[in-house]
Amino acid sequence: MKFTRGLKDGLPIALGYVSVAFAYAVQAVNQGFPFWFPILISATNFTGTGQFAGTNLIAAGANLGILFATLLVINIRYTLMSFALAQKTEDGFPLWKRAIVAFGVTDENFAVAVRQPHKLTFPYLLGLMGCSFCGWLGGTALGAGVSSLLESLLAGGAHVYYEMQMSALSIALYAMFVAIILPPARDEKPVLLLVLISVAASCVFYFVPALADLPAGLNIILCSVACTAVIAAVFPHKEEQEKMQDGGEE
Repeated sequence: MKFTRGLKDGLPIALGYVSVAFAYAVQAVNQGFPFWFPILISATNFTGTGQFAGTNLIAAGANLGILFATLLVINIRYTLMSFALAQKTEDGFPLWKRAIVAFGVTDENFAVAVRQPHKLTFPYLLGLMGCSFCGWLGGTALGAGVSSLLESLLAGGAHVYYEMQMSALSIALYAMFVAIILPPARDEKPVLLLVLISVAASCVFYFVPALADLPAGLNIILCSVACTAVIAAVFPHKEEQEKMQDGGEE
């Protein structure tokens, strides 16, 4: 699979990331952080939820222990995604390549990569993740650049307008993920069943009091493990089919 194919698949993700990263940068600057702070965070991290949570904790004066524990719980799900991607990568991935790919593992990148019918090559993953990362970093820089304009709106009493804009920008990430998962859910029964089970499990964790009190990151991990375990048991993967598909590498 080629680098250009990865760029093409990563472009919709990059466009979706721009609005979310924009909202993150504006929020960070409005919390009193300097212009360069959200850009630096986005350049060294690639996790929307983690960045929002971490920046809020820093702004609230949380200590390093709380900051570390919170981000560990939120981001540990990427370990599960990395395990899954490792099963689909081509042979001969050295450590430096694995480190680069690991940095680019996000929910949306994982959803696109894991759907590919062939073995994942390093050029493809580099194109996919590099393109989406540029969208994330670019959106952050853009948001930091225009934050002064939004601050002037706030000074003029447009706080409600500001909140509405941030909500609209933040929901773009969820809309993009729905757009990614709907086509395979329509064509493949295991994916559709996984979506339905995941929705049901998320509702259980949201409405049951004892489960709702768990950290949000832990909820995601438990839902992911439980739902994927059910699908793996009902629809076991056949290695013979994967070997046949490996011969048609693009």
